[in-house]
Amino acid sequence: MTVPVLVVGAGPTGLTAAAVLWDLGVPCRVVDRRPGPGIAPKGLVLWSGALECLHRLGVAEKIAETALPLTGASYWSNGRRLAGARFGGLTGTAFPGPLCVPQPVTERALHARLTELGGTVEWDTEVTAVTVNRGGPAESATVTLRSARGEETLTVPWLIAADGARSLVRDSAGIPFEGHTFDRMFLIGDGRLEGAPAEAEVQHHIAPDGVLVIVPQPDGHRVFFDMEPDGQTEPPTEELLQRLLDERGPGGLRLHGTWWASRFRVHAKVAPRFREGPVLLAGDAVHAHTTAGGQGLNTGVQDGYDVGWKLASVVRGAGPALLDSFEAERRPASVRAVANGDQQTRMWLLRNPAARLLRNTVLRLLSATGLLEKKAIPLLAQLDLDHSGSPAVADLDGAAAVPRALRLGRRAPDLPLAPVHGTRAQSLHAHLSAGRHTVLVYGDPGPVAKAAPAGELAARAAAVVEERGAGDVVRVLWIQPAHTAPAELPREGCGFAVVREAGDALGGAGAPWCAYLRPDGVVAARSGPAGLDALLSRLPSRPPRVAPEPAVGP
Repeated sequence: MTVPVLVVGAGPTGLTAAAVLWDLGVPCRVVDRRPGPGIAPKGLVLWSGALECLHRLGVAEKIAETALPLTGASYWSNGRRLAGARFGGLTGTAFPGPLCVPQPVTERALHARLTELGGTVEWDTEVTAVTVNRGGPAESATVTLRSARGEETLTVPWLIAADGARSLVRDSAGIPFEGHTFDRMFLIGDGRLEGAPAEAEVQHHIAPDGVLVIVPQPDGHRVFFDMEPDGQTEPPTEELLQRLLDERGPGGLRLHGTWWASRFRVHAKVAPRFREGPVLLAGDAVHAHTTAGGQGLNTGVQDGYDVGWKLASVVRGAGPALLDSFEAERRPASVRAVANGDQQTRMWLLRNPAARLLRNTVLRLLSATGLLEKKAIPLLAQLDLDHSGSPAVADLDGAAAVPRALRLGRRAPDLPLAPVHGTRAQSLHAHLSAGRHTVLVYGDPGPVAKAAPAGELAARAAAVVEERGAGDVVRVLWIQPAHTAPAELPREGCGFAVVREAGDALGGAGAPWCAYLRPDGVVAARSGPAGLDALLSRLPSRPPRVAPEPAVGP
């Protein structure tokens, strides 16, 4: 039996996409040309947006066990502190600050979760050719794989390309990679740093001849430099890293026991298209970031989560137009993240004395007024994405009754809830942490003139979900206003959960209203009772796919 989806690449992006697909009832096949999970600690920092995605997959707590919470960032010039920003102050999220954790830890956690869900990765399996079949009634992709087992050619309905910045799939689909490459060489070293402050603060030392960035890690530090290209391609020696550390650092720092070093160029690129028919591209295959802010890993994880739940929904009967929103939502987020890193890197590399003075003055002002912290951290956390213009969101009949707290196309706020029946969740985010489609029905238990009681609407929604066989991925939650009298509990097995609002953020009594929250927590549709059927039509409408026998062992 052929699986409906082939995922090319088992880095953080591909593993996230694959785990989401399996979690939402759609088996997929995953191939990677590497011999096994990555061991190079490329990405280090996980911000709130990516951590929420990983939390929905059940791996964030495991990752956090060995992670180092970062306390802030500072900027220095000529040995003097220019500016700083504190981390950990974000509200409305279970992850108020970033965690420092080497990328292999994240990859191992995702790979273990994929295995638990029934998936495997076919290592040492390289994609050598891809043909996108378009124009017929059923589009597809034909892929040639090469491994120790020989050569295999297969045709799949859907292909997710997470095969990195040199993506063969992207090139085969005829999608360019637009942007620029910095003319500086960048050096990284991970090791023990004697003399470093005990506080887990990221330091940026901006010297006339280059930058030094010091990133605390759970078991050491990373030092990062730029320099003029010297024709060398080998990883930098510890001696070279120490020399640069002495030249640009505050003094008194000694690097030793280096366990990983790399020399590379950095890019600021974004593909103009993230999709070619049945081929969807994610992660480094469609955006390349500088190292500033650690945005590449985070943007890739969110790409993987987004393409995973949307493709799972379409395979299970949601309208195929849902996939039009992948590029519409993720490309602007990628452009913003790449531009942010590009701007910060350019700021590091200023050489003109007047420009450097202006930069330092602006940093001091932004820090003193609190604007640096207020503006930069939400940008890096990627929780504030606006999808109100996406083709995947809509206000339906009666949407005006839905309170402003639930903004269309925006991440739903966290709201305190009191469990009544069928759930233990004490907040809306706790309910959404399972990563399921959620139909919210709000209203008094009793009858309301000219409208069905809220309980009746919830029961109707649950019956439709059950009839379609989508109960494993769709939840119905009836929220009762806090001030109303307790309702008679629904019968066991009614198909929906009941909670009471613990505050008044949703407006108290009034005519019932409904909302559809996507697996990523975004408000996708709002309606009154008359629009409930249209709202339910946006959900998956088919039972889970049966997983075939895996081609190889884990």
